[in-house]
Amino acid sequence: MEEQRLDRSGRVLAAALAGLALSACEREERVMRRDPPVVAALDEAALLPGGVGGAEPLAHVALGKPYETNAYEIAQGKRLYAAMNCAGCHGDGSGGVGPSLIDGWWAYGADLPSLYATIRDGRPRGMPPYRQKLPPDSIWQLAGYVQTLASYSAKTAAPGRDDAPQTRPAENRAPATQAPLEPPAR
Repeated sequence: MEEQRLDRSGRVLAAALAGLALSACEREERVMRRDPPVVAALDEAALLPGGVGGAEPLAHVALGKPYETNAYEIAQGKRLYAAMNCAGCHGDGSGGVGPSLIDGWWAYGADLPSLYATIRDGRPRGMPPYRQKLPPDSIWQLAGYVQTLASYSAKTAAPGRDDAPQTRPAENRAPATQAPLEPPAR
């Protein structure tokens, strides 16, 4: 009789331990990174309050320009550039259906807020808007990477190494600073 009680209490204990072990196997609940309030406000703010030649949005300056100087953000932009098939229109250096992004002559501005506005809202005659396809943070990352293509940003935060054969120097091999480009003589 006592053996049955021990056997039964052993089973109860084993079942309790198994239940405890199974409850410990539950996946960790993750909280997705939320944009700081100032980043979320950038999507709703006028990007160029003074017009095309106006000052940068104060919110962008307050963030410390993380999308221009952070290697991770630029690398994510490079990944998005490939994933969204930007090279399908802009080519890998020589242009395509859309204008080349490495020549440095951009009709709507080369500063980060202008690039963000171009990607987010699109442009006449071909550039579709990506407002509905990408969240604001991804658009900023993509704009930060596109800015590196024409050497408009410091190369100290270049994306990861690219060992594939290059037709032009990889992003991380350009000089850290570069003089402003001059328009071509006509």
